[in-house]
Amino acid sequence: MATTSKYCFRCVSCGKTIDGFGQWLSCGRQCPKCGKDRIETVYHDYSGLKSLIYSKECRVNTIWRYFDWLPLENQNSTVSCGEGDISVERWKFLEEYAASLNINCQVWVYRNDENCATGTFKDAGASLAASVLKEYNIENYVVASTGNVANAFAFYMSKAGISLYAFVPENALAMNSAGVSYYGQRVFRVLGDYAKAKKMAREFADKHGFLITGGNTDPLRVEAKRTMVFDWLRNMPEFPTVYLQALSGGTGPVAIEKAIRETEDLGLLCKLPRFLMVQPDGCAPMADAWAKAKARSFPEGWQNDYPVYNNPDTKIPTLATGNPATYPVIGELVNRSGGDIFSFDESKCEDVARAVAFETLAGIGPASSVALGGFFVALKNSLIKNGDVVMINIGEGLNRAPEFLKSLTYTEQKVSRTDECELIDRKKLQRELWNKINLM
Repeated sequence: MATTSKYCFRCVSCGKTIDGFGQWLSCGRQCPKCGKDRIETVYHDYSGLKSLIYSKECRVNTIWRYFDWLPLENQNSTVSCGEGDISVERWKFLEEYAASLNINCQVWVYRNDENCATGTFKDAGASLAASVLKEYNIENYVVASTGNVANAFAFYMSKAGISLYAFVPENALAMNSAGVSYYGQRVFRVLGDYAKAKKMAREFADKHGFLITGGNTDPLRVEAKRTMVFDWLRNMPEFPTVYLQALSGGTGPVAIEKAIRETEDLGLLCKLPRFLMVQPDGCAPMADAWAKAKARSFPEGWQNDYPVYNNPDTKIPTLATGNPATYPVIGELVNRSGGDIFSFDESKCEDVARAVAFETLAGIGPASSVALGGFFVALKNSLIKNGDVVMINIGEGLNRAPEFLKSLTYTEQKVSRTDECELIDRKKLQRELWNKINLM
């Protein structure tokens, strides 16, 4: 194994060792032995990681507290804006709801909506990507995105002085186009779906010789996102037995599984949680593929049997990945964890968001509402059990979705005379909100 840096890459397919980003980029981001493009980062020394995780003293409260276990050589190359310094909160009102269904569990949320840059869980990966590109003097970068990746990368690339070219599908929210453009970066709104946006992004990158993101298994995204496992170990009395998130491409499960493998030899008491992955019913190709495989008892080759939905009809474009190319990887991880992939009725997102805001004052966006809605579905389908410690990944806040915010208005009363103004009964309102949750 190479020893020229603190880390190296290992080809997932053939095991070939690649000496960091320099060699990886010079090989066109393909394994020089087998030509495959999926790699995993390996660090030469994990000995100090455990003491760092449990240290009460740390000068850096971002993902960069884990600098020695991120693939960046020069600390001066770091491009950061407070990403990762977010809350791990216990939401007792969800535990009380579960108890009403005779399920006693802990429920925690990882508040990625509190990230300082763009308020999504994409900020961590964008920070690492911008830092590595800065270290290697890369001046141009290309991404295809349903919205949040483009916004996060636009922010951090601008901070690093790197030009970004973001390809978004036709149905991308106006807010997401603006979130790229107002940093002075180029956004291309492709007349087509996300699959076409990815195709055009690749063609554009090849034409100009620009570097393009490696997608959901890109080490830049995986390495950054896996630091959430270290945060859970640092902030929670027990490690999650269930992990729940809204699913588009699925970097989260890949990152979590890698972090757990890395900590196995450190004596840390954590094991793979059951992955419960939730998709909006307007674009649920992985959920549909999973349901088919599950009904057939997961026959040989089930991982490669998935539908492709062109131009999916969904109200949540940030989750609109109609061609689930990562399903073979995600499906295998979910299956190994004893988890499940299922859909949530996206027409119920407003009801979920209103209930959460009433109980916590947290304003969650539509994709986060899918994740929270998935929690209620999981309870009623016995996917969460007594004694479970549930972690729900909150991916975005209302600042990312102003149109969704407008749809949450439900107590407004139009009046022309003072005697028309009715008093509000908040206890009654609370009951009405939860009655809608009960009907899901």
